[in-house]
Amino acid sequence: MSDTQAVKTILVAEDDPETRLILQQGLTRAGYYVVLAEDGEQALERFRQFKPDLVLLDIEMPRFNGWEVLERLKSGWRSRRVPVIMITGKTSDEDKIKGYSLGVDYYVTKPFNIQRILPIIRNLVSGTK
Repeated sequence: MSDTQAVKTILVAEDDPETRLILQQGLTRAGYYVVLAEDGEQALERFRQFKPDLVLLDIEMPRFNGWEVLERLKSGWRSRRVPVIMITGKTSDEDKIKGYSLGVDYYVTKPFNIQRILPIIRNLVSGTK
């Protein structure tokens, strides 16, 4: 990242503490500012508060699942432009199709390798804000 680029903010909405930590550490090392949410309601609150450049979103979370969060984000005139990557244990074609039809930019299944996701994130945030 060049010195002239602003640090990009990434919201990680994930209820599993270990996965949250892996994502937080990997993204921080890559130079991103990371905001964490443990459930869907907190994800929406943090989205409004921090206005992230990208959202990493789990599907199976308490207090609004990832589908509900995604639908709310994609229905807002400002939030709909923010890229969303689903990171989930849901591996069926039906879930992937649903994700893309609701506006997900990329669908990643668990287990995942953070190093494989970083180039995707870089590409998606390069055009935001």
